[in-house]
Amino acid sequence: MSEIVNFALLGCGRIAKKHAEVIAHQLSGSRLIAVCDINQDRVNAMAEEFDVPGFSNLDDMMKELGDQIHVVNVLTPSGYHPKNVVDVADYGCHVVTEKPMGLSLEDARYMTNYCEQKGVKLFVVKQNRYNKPVQKVKKAYEDGRLGRVSLASVCVRWSRDQAYYDQDDWRGTWLLDGGVFSNQASHHIDLICWLLGEVESVSAYIATQLVDIEAEDTGIAILKFKNGTLCTLEATTATRPRDLEASVCLMGEFGTACIGGFAVNKMNIWDFKEPIPGDEHVLQECNTAPPNVYGFGHKAYLQNVVDAIQGKKQVAVGGSEGLKSLKVINALYASAITGREIQMDHFNGEDSPLGQRSAAHYHQGSDLFLPVGRPKPISNIVNLRAT
Repeated sequence: MSEIVNFALLGCGRIAKKHAEVIAHQLSGSRLIAVCDINQDRVNAMAEEFDVPGFSNLDDMMKELGDQIHVVNVLTPSGYHPKNVVDVADYGCHVVTEKPMGLSLEDARYMTNYCEQKGVKLFVVKQNRYNKPVQKVKKAYEDGRLGRVSLASVCVRWSRDQAYYDQDDWRGTWLLDGGVFSNQASHHIDLICWLLGEVESVSAYIATQLVDIEAEDTGIAILKFKNGTLCTLEATTATRPRDLEASVCLMGEFGTACIGGFAVNKMNIWDFKEPIPGDEHVLQECNTAPPNVYGFGHKAYLQNVVDAIQGKKQVAVGGSEGLKSLKVINALYASAITGREIQMDHFNGEDSPLGQRSAAHYHQGSDLFLPVGRPKPISNIVNLRAT
Protein backbone atom coordinates (compact mmCIF):
# COMPACT_ATOMS: atom_id res chain seq x y z
CA MET A 1 0.00 0.00 0.00
CA SER A 2 1.19 3.51 -0.83
CA GLU A 3 1.73 6.07 1.90
CA ILE A 4 -1.44 7.86 0.78
CA VAL A 5 -4.86 6.27 1.37
CA ASN A 6 -7.30 7.20 -1.40
CA PHE A 7 -10.94 7.68 -0.40
CA ALA A 8 -14.16 7.81 -2.40
CA LEU A 9 -17.56 8.84 -1.04
CA LEU A 10 -20.73 6.89 -1.80
CA GLY A 11 -23.55 9.31 -1.00
CA CYS A 12 -23.38 13.12 -1.04
CA GLY A 13 -26.03 14.00 1.56
CA ARG A 14 -25.81 15.98 4.82
CA ILE A 15 -22.84 14.19 6.36
CA ALA A 16 -20.79 13.87 3.16
CA LYS A 17 -19.27 17.33 3.31
CA LYS A 18 -17.95 16.64 6.80
CA HIS A 19 -16.18 13.51 5.54
CA ALA A 20 -14.89 15.29 2.45
CA GLU A 21 -13.47 18.23 4.39
CA VAL A 22 -11.68 15.98 6.87
CA ILE A 23 -10.25 13.65 4.21
CA ALA A 24 -9.21 16.42 1.82
CA HIS A 25 -7.87 18.98 4.27
CA GLN A 26 -7.31 17.62 7.78
CA LEU A 27 -5.97 14.06 7.76
CA SER A 28 -2.40 12.90 7.52
CA GLY A 29 -1.93 10.44 4.66
CA SER A 30 -5.31 10.68 2.93
CA ARG A 31 -6.72 11.95 -0.34
CA LEU A 32 -10.26 12.27 -1.69
CA ILE A 33 -10.36 11.12 -5.31
CA ALA A 34 -14.05 10.60 -6.18
CA VAL A 35 -17.66 11.14 -5.07
CA CYS A 36 -20.83 9.30 -6.08
CA ASP A 37 -24.59 9.87 -5.68
CA ILE A 38 -27.73 9.20 -7.69
CA ASN A 39 -28.75 12.83 -7.11
CA GLN A 40 -26.93 14.64 -9.91
CA ASP A 41 -27.16 18.07 -8.30
CA ARG A 42 -25.60 16.82 -5.10
CA VAL A 43 -22.78 14.94 -6.75
CA ASN A 44 -22.01 17.83 -9.12
CA ALA A 45 -21.80 20.29 -6.23
CA MET A 46 -19.53 18.02 -4.21
CA ALA A 47 -17.33 17.18 -7.18
CA GLU A 48 -16.90 20.86 -8.04
CA GLU A 49 -16.17 21.96 -4.47
CA PHE A 50 -13.50 19.31 -3.90
CA ASP A 51 -12.21 19.16 -7.48
CA VAL A 52 -12.73 15.41 -7.94
CA PRO A 53 -14.65 13.31 -10.46
CA GLY A 54 -18.33 12.71 -9.75
CA PHE A 55 -20.30 9.58 -10.61
CA SER A 56 -23.96 8.62 -10.57
CA ASN A 57 -23.46 4.96 -9.65
CA LEU A 58 -20.94 2.82 -7.85
CA ASP A 59 -20.17 0.51 -10.76
CA ASP A 60 -19.11 3.35 -13.05
CA MET A 61 -16.92 4.85 -10.34
CA MET A 62 -15.21 1.55 -9.62
CA LYS A 63 -14.72 0.67 -13.30
CA GLU A 64 -12.93 3.96 -13.90
CA LEU A 65 -11.04 4.43 -10.62
CA GLY A 66 -11.33 1.15 -8.74
CA ASP A 67 -7.63 0.33 -9.03
CA GLN A 68 -6.84 3.64 -7.29
CA ILE A 69 -9.49 3.60 -4.53
CA HIS A 70 -8.44 2.06 -1.22
CA VAL A 71 -11.54 2.80 0.87
CA VAL A 72 -15.13 3.86 0.16
CA ASN A 73 -17.14 5.80 2.73
CA VAL A 74 -20.78 4.65 2.62
CA LEU A 75 -22.89 7.73 3.43
CA THR A 76 -26.22 6.60 2.01
CA PRO A 77 -29.50 6.20 3.97
CA SER A 78 -29.16 3.76 6.87
CA GLY A 79 -31.29 1.05 5.27
CA TYR A 80 -28.97 0.92 2.27
CA HIS A 81 -25.73 0.54 4.25
CA PRO A 82 -25.60 -3.28 4.33
CA LYS A 83 -26.01 -3.78 0.59
CA ASN A 84 -23.73 -0.87 -0.24
CA VAL A 85 -21.04 -2.28 2.04
CA VAL A 86 -21.33 -5.68 0.37
CA ASP A 87 -21.10 -4.06 -3.07
CA VAL A 88 -17.94 -2.18 -2.09
CA ALA A 89 -16.39 -5.28 -0.52
CA ASP A 90 -16.97 -7.14 -3.79
CA TYR A 91 -14.58 -4.66 -5.40
CA GLY A 92 -11.94 -5.44 -2.76
CA CYS A 93 -12.05 -2.01 -1.11
CA HIS A 94 -12.11 -1.30 2.60
CA VAL A 95 -15.35 0.27 3.81
CA VAL A 96 -16.30 3.05 6.20
CA THR A 97 -20.03 3.15 6.96
CA GLU A 98 -21.84 5.89 8.79
CA LYS A 99 -24.07 5.07 11.75
CA PRO A 100 -26.03 2.97 12.18
CA MET A 101 -24.16 0.27 10.25
CA GLY A 102 -27.51 -1.23 9.28
CA LEU A 103 -30.99 -1.57 10.69
CA SER A 104 -31.66 -5.28 11.22
CA LEU A 105 -29.25 -7.40 13.24
CA GLU A 106 -29.35 -10.03 10.51
CA ASP A 107 -28.08 -7.59 7.89
CA ALA A 108 -25.44 -6.12 10.20
CA ARG A 109 -24.05 -9.56 11.01
CA TYR A 110 -24.03 -10.50 7.34
CA MET A 111 -22.12 -7.41 6.24
CA THR A 112 -19.58 -7.92 9.04
CA ASN A 113 -18.98 -11.54 8.06
CA TYR A 114 -18.94 -10.70 4.36
CA CYS A 115 -16.16 -8.15 4.77
CA GLU A 116 -14.13 -10.65 6.79
CA GLN A 117 -14.56 -13.25 4.04
CA LYS A 118 -13.48 -10.73 1.40
CA GLY A 119 -10.44 -9.73 3.42
CA VAL A 120 -11.42 -6.05 3.67
CA LYS A 121 -11.69 -3.90 6.77
CA LEU A 122 -15.09 -2.58 7.91
CA PHE A 123 -15.20 0.63 9.92
CA VAL A 124 -18.39 1.89 11.63
CA VAL A 125 -18.37 5.64 12.33
CA LYS A 126 -18.65 6.44 16.04
CA GLN A 127 -16.84 9.76 16.07
CA ASN A 128 -18.15 11.00 19.41
CA ARG A 129 -15.96 8.45 21.21
CA TYR A 130 -13.09 10.77 20.30
CA ASN A 131 -14.56 13.91 21.87
CA LYS A 132 -12.14 15.19 24.52
CA PRO A 133 -14.64 15.11 27.43
CA VAL A 134 -15.77 11.62 26.44
CA GLN A 135 -12.17 10.42 26.48
CA LYS A 136 -11.72 12.00 29.94
CA VAL A 137 -14.77 10.24 31.35
CA LYS A 138 -13.80 6.91 29.78
CA LYS A 139 -10.36 7.05 31.43
CA ALA A 140 -11.78 8.14 34.79
CA TYR A 141 -14.23 5.22 34.75
CA GLU A 142 -11.59 2.68 33.75
CA ASP A 143 -9.18 4.03 36.38
CA GLY A 144 -11.84 3.54 39.07
CA ARG A 145 -12.14 7.21 39.94
CA LEU A 146 -15.94 7.08 39.75
CA GLY A 147 -16.19 3.82 41.67
CA ARG A 148 -19.47 1.96 41.33
CA VAL A 149 -21.76 3.92 39.03
CA SER A 150 -25.26 3.70 40.44
CA LEU A 151 -27.06 5.92 37.95
CA ALA A 152 -26.35 7.17 34.45
CA SER A 153 -28.34 9.31 32.05
CA VAL A 154 -28.41 10.05 28.33
CA CYS A 155 -30.35 13.00 26.97
CA VAL A 156 -30.69 14.07 23.33
CA ARG A 157 -32.86 17.15 22.84
CA TRP A 158 -32.58 18.15 19.21
CA SER A 159 -34.85 19.84 16.69
CA ARG A 160 -35.86 18.28 13.37
CA ASP A 161 -38.98 19.80 11.83
CA GLN A 162 -41.21 18.47 9.06
CA ALA A 163 -39.05 20.14 6.42
CA TYR A 164 -36.09 18.03 7.55
CA TYR A 165 -38.03 14.79 7.14
CA ASP A 166 -39.52 15.95 3.83
CA GLN A 167 -36.07 16.41 2.26
CA ASP A 168 -35.90 12.71 1.34
CA ASP A 169 -38.52 9.95 1.14
CA TRP A 170 -36.45 7.58 3.30
CA ARG A 171 -36.33 9.80 6.37
CA GLY A 172 -38.38 8.55 9.30
CA THR A 173 -39.38 5.28 7.58
CA TRP A 174 -38.98 1.94 9.32
CA LEU A 175 -37.34 0.30 6.32
CA LEU A 176 -34.60 2.84 5.68
CA ASP A 177 -34.17 5.00 8.77
CA GLY A 178 -36.20 4.51 11.94
CA GLY A 179 -36.68 7.39 14.34
CA VAL A 180 -34.74 9.33 16.93
CA PHE A 181 -33.39 6.21 18.66
CA SER A 182 -31.83 4.73 15.52
CA ASN A 183 -30.81 7.96 13.82
CA GLN A 184 -30.01 10.92 16.05
CA ALA A 185 -29.49 9.12 19.40
CA SER A 186 -27.57 6.14 18.04
CA HIS A 187 -24.24 7.83 18.80
CA HIS A 188 -25.23 8.50 22.39
CA ILE A 189 -26.53 4.99 22.92
CA ASP A 190 -23.17 3.80 21.61
CA LEU A 191 -21.36 6.08 24.07
CA ILE A 192 -23.16 4.85 27.17
CA CYS A 193 -22.64 1.22 26.13
CA TRP A 194 -18.96 1.91 25.39
CA LEU A 195 -18.55 3.53 28.80
CA LEU A 196 -20.49 1.05 30.94
CA GLY A 197 -20.30 -2.28 29.14
CA GLU A 198 -22.98 -4.87 28.45
CA VAL A 199 -26.68 -4.12 28.84
CA GLU A 200 -28.79 -6.65 30.73
CA SER A 201 -32.27 -5.41 29.80
CA VAL A 202 -34.19 -2.46 28.36
CA SER A 203 -37.68 -1.00 28.68
CA ALA A 204 -38.84 1.76 26.34
CA TYR A 205 -41.71 3.94 25.14
CA ILE A 206 -41.87 5.81 21.84
CA ALA A 207 -44.23 8.40 20.36
CA THR A 208 -44.56 10.51 17.22
CA GLN A 209 -45.40 13.97 18.53
CA LEU A 210 -44.77 16.89 16.17
CA VAL A 211 -44.05 15.50 12.70
CA ASP A 212 -45.70 13.21 10.17
CA ILE A 213 -43.37 10.19 9.88
CA GLU A 214 -43.69 6.42 10.34
CA ALA A 215 -41.21 6.17 13.18
CA GLU A 216 -40.86 8.09 16.44
CA ASP A 217 -39.61 11.60 17.08
CA THR A 218 -39.62 11.05 20.86
CA GLY A 219 -38.58 8.15 23.06
CA ILE A 220 -37.74 7.37 26.67
CA ALA A 221 -36.18 4.23 28.13
CA ILE A 222 -34.49 2.57 31.07
CA LEU A 223 -31.36 0.51 30.49
CA LYS A 224 -30.17 -1.93 33.12
CA PHE A 225 -26.47 -2.75 32.78
CA LYS A 226 -24.89 -6.02 33.83
CA ASN A 227 -22.65 -4.14 36.25
CA GLY A 228 -25.75 -2.95 38.13
CA THR A 229 -25.94 0.59 36.75
CA LEU A 230 -29.38 1.93 35.92
CA CYS A 231 -29.55 4.41 33.04
CA THR A 232 -32.30 6.71 31.87
CA LEU A 233 -32.47 7.53 28.17
CA GLU A 234 -34.43 10.49 26.81
CA ALA A 235 -34.28 11.30 23.10
CA THR A 236 -36.32 13.63 20.94
CA THR A 237 -36.19 15.63 17.74
CA ALA A 238 -39.30 17.52 18.90
CA THR A 239 -37.36 20.25 20.71
CA ARG A 240 -38.33 23.65 19.39
CA PRO A 241 -37.05 25.92 17.99
CA ARG A 242 -33.42 24.62 17.98
CA ASP A 243 -31.05 21.92 19.25
CA LEU A 244 -30.56 22.18 23.00
CA GLU A 245 -28.31 19.40 24.24
CA ALA A 246 -26.82 15.97 23.89
CA SER A 247 -25.60 14.84 27.28
CA VAL A 248 -24.19 11.80 29.04
CA CYS A 249 -23.83 11.68 32.83
CA LEU A 250 -22.29 9.08 35.17
CA MET A 251 -22.95 9.30 38.92
CA GLY A 252 -20.63 7.09 40.94
CA GLU A 253 -19.75 6.42 44.57
CA PHE A 254 -16.57 8.49 44.37
CA GLY A 255 -17.60 11.22 41.95
CA THR A 256 -19.79 12.53 39.14
CA ALA A 257 -18.94 13.33 35.53
CA CYS A 258 -21.45 14.91 33.17
CA ILE A 259 -20.86 15.82 29.54
CA GLY A 260 -23.21 18.30 27.87
CA GLY A 261 -23.28 20.82 25.06
CA PHE A 262 -25.38 20.07 22.00
CA ALA A 263 -22.86 17.50 20.72
CA VAL A 264 -21.46 15.85 23.91
CA ASN A 265 -18.60 18.32 23.61
CA LYS A 266 -18.60 20.17 26.94
CA MET A 267 -17.76 18.90 30.42
CA ASN A 268 -20.46 20.31 32.68
CA ILE A 269 -19.60 18.46 35.90
CA TRP A 270 -16.24 16.97 36.91
CA ASP A 271 -16.42 16.46 40.68
CA PHE A 272 -14.61 13.83 42.78
CA LYS A 273 -14.24 13.07 46.47
CA GLU A 274 -10.48 12.87 45.97
CA PRO A 275 -9.33 15.36 43.33
CA ILE A 276 -6.05 14.85 41.53
CA PRO A 277 -3.75 17.45 39.95
CA GLY A 278 -5.28 18.76 36.74
CA ASP A 279 -8.92 18.30 37.77
CA GLU A 280 -9.23 22.04 38.28
CA HIS A 281 -8.57 22.64 34.57
CA VAL A 282 -10.90 20.02 33.07
CA LEU A 283 -14.03 22.15 32.80
CA GLN A 284 -12.11 24.84 30.92
CA GLU A 285 -10.15 22.42 28.73
CA CYS A 286 -13.26 20.47 27.71
CA ASN A 287 -15.41 23.38 26.62
CA THR A 288 -15.02 23.74 22.86
CA ALA A 289 -18.25 24.25 20.94
CA PRO A 290 -18.39 22.63 17.48
CA PRO A 291 -20.18 24.38 14.61
CA ASN A 292 -22.84 21.64 14.40
CA VAL A 293 -24.03 18.40 16.03
CA TYR A 294 -21.44 16.36 14.10
CA GLY A 295 -18.74 17.66 16.46
CA PHE A 296 -15.00 17.38 15.98
CA GLY A 297 -14.55 13.62 16.26
CA HIS A 298 -14.55 12.69 12.56
CA LYS A 299 -10.93 13.77 12.18
CA ALA A 300 -9.65 11.44 14.89
CA TYR A 301 -11.96 8.65 13.78
CA LEU A 302 -10.95 8.81 10.11
CA GLN A 303 -7.28 9.10 11.10
CA ASN A 304 -7.71 5.68 12.73
CA VAL A 305 -9.09 4.43 9.41
CA VAL A 306 -5.96 5.64 7.60
CA ASP A 307 -3.65 4.24 10.26
CA ALA A 308 -5.42 0.86 10.31
CA ILE A 309 -5.31 0.52 6.53
CA GLN A 310 -1.60 1.38 6.59
CA GLY A 311 -1.07 -1.27 9.28
CA LYS A 312 -0.06 1.18 12.00
CA LYS A 313 -3.04 0.61 14.32
CA GLN A 314 -5.96 -1.74 14.93
CA VAL A 315 -9.48 -0.92 13.74
CA ALA A 316 -11.04 1.14 16.56
CA VAL A 317 -14.70 0.48 15.74
CA GLY A 318 -15.37 -2.44 13.42
CA GLY A 319 -18.45 -4.44 12.58
CA SER A 320 -18.66 -6.43 15.82
CA GLU A 321 -18.32 -3.25 17.85
CA GLY A 322 -20.97 -1.46 15.79
CA LEU A 323 -23.34 -4.38 16.36
CA LYS A 324 -23.37 -3.83 20.13
CA SER A 325 -25.30 -0.57 20.14
CA LEU A 326 -27.41 -1.65 17.14
CA LYS A 327 -28.65 -4.60 19.17
CA VAL A 328 -29.64 -2.24 22.00
CA ILE A 329 -31.47 0.05 19.57
CA ASN A 330 -33.45 -2.86 18.13
CA ALA A 331 -34.27 -4.02 21.66
CA LEU A 332 -35.54 -0.55 22.56
CA TYR A 333 -37.94 -0.68 19.62
CA ALA A 334 -39.00 -4.21 20.45
CA SER A 335 -39.79 -3.15 24.01
CA ALA A 336 -41.77 -0.12 22.86
CA ILE A 337 -43.77 -2.19 20.35
CA THR A 338 -44.52 -5.12 22.69
CA GLY A 339 -44.71 -3.31 26.02
CA ARG A 340 -42.25 -5.81 27.52
CA GLU A 341 -38.87 -5.53 29.18
CA ILE A 342 -36.37 -7.06 26.76
CA GLN A 343 -33.64 -9.32 28.14
CA MET A 344 -30.59 -8.73 25.99
CA ASP A 345 -29.01 -12.18 26.33
CA HIS A 346 -32.09 -13.75 24.73
CA PHE A 347 -32.78 -11.04 22.14
CA ASN A 348 -32.05 -11.62 18.45
CA GLY A 349 -33.92 -8.77 16.78
CA GLU A 350 -37.47 -10.15 16.94
CA ASP A 351 -40.37 -7.65 17.24
CA SER A 352 -38.22 -4.69 16.17
CA PRO A 353 -39.82 -2.67 13.35
CA LEU A 354 -36.45 -1.55 11.97
CA GLY A 355 -36.02 -2.80 8.44
CA GLN A 356 -39.76 -3.09 7.76
CA ARG A 357 -42.01 -0.81 5.74
CA SER A 358 -45.74 -0.24 5.77
CA ALA A 359 -48.00 -0.96 2.79
CA ALA A 360 -48.74 2.77 2.52
CA HIS A 361 -45.09 3.50 1.69
CA TYR A 362 -44.41 0.60 -0.64
CA HIS A 363 -43.92 1.58 -4.28
CA GLN A 364 -44.82 -1.38 -6.45
CA GLY A 365 -42.19 -2.12 -9.05
CA SER A 366 -39.48 0.13 -7.62
CA ASP A 367 -36.03 -1.44 -7.67
CA LEU A 368 -34.98 0.69 -4.70
CA PHE A 369 -37.44 -0.78 -2.20
CA LEU A 370 -38.35 -4.14 -0.78
CA PRO A 371 -41.77 -5.81 -0.43
CA VAL A 372 -44.04 -5.24 2.57
CA GLY A 373 -42.86 -6.85 5.79
CA ARG A 374 -39.42 -7.79 7.06
CA PRO A 375 -36.94 -7.79 4.18
CA LYS A 376 -35.01 -10.84 3.18
CA PRO A 377 -31.37 -11.09 4.23
CA ILE A 378 -29.22 -8.98 1.95
CA SER A 379 -27.53 -12.10 0.67
CA ASN A 380 -30.77 -12.77 -1.23
CA ILE A 381 -31.41 -9.23 -2.48
CA VAL A 382 -30.33 -8.39 -6.00
CA ASN A 383 -31.85 -5.00 -6.76
CA LEU A 384 -31.00 -2.75 -3.81
CA ARG A 385 -28.19 -0.59 -5.10
CA ALA A 386 -28.57 2.89 -3.62
CA THR A 387 -25.65 4.36 -5.44
